[in-house]
Order: sequence, then structure tokens, then C-alpha cells
Amino acid sequence: MIYPSIDKLLNQVGSKYLLVNIASKRAKEIKDTNHLQMKENEYVSKKEIGKALEEISKNLIHIK
Repeated sequence: MIYPSIDKLLNQVGSKYLLVNIASKRAKEIKDTNHLQMKENEYVSKKEIGKALEEISKNLIHIK
């Protein structure tokens, strides 16, 4: 099962296209800077894109 759920993410973001855009930008930022918003052991995902989606699901990334 994919974590976090696409339904939960779409309730927060509203658009699949916006979700992809935000998640990809955050994943690149994580890869380049290695800066995480949560502790390393709190993430379920091992990859940057999964970590970005988890941050979005926990409202750590604010969308303007």
C-alpha cells in the first residue's frame, strides 16, 4: 500500500498536478540540501519523493 494515501493528499492540495509539482520540488530540495522537516526515523519512506509526500500529508509544507 502506498503511504500516504492519494486521497488524503488531494484533500490538502486539491489538484494532482499541483501535488506532483510541489512533491518534486521538495524531493529535489531534500536531495540537494539533505534538510528534513522531521526526524529521520519518523519517515516511512526511504526515498526523497516519499519523504516529500509525507511532509505534505503532515502539513509541514504550506501552499500559497
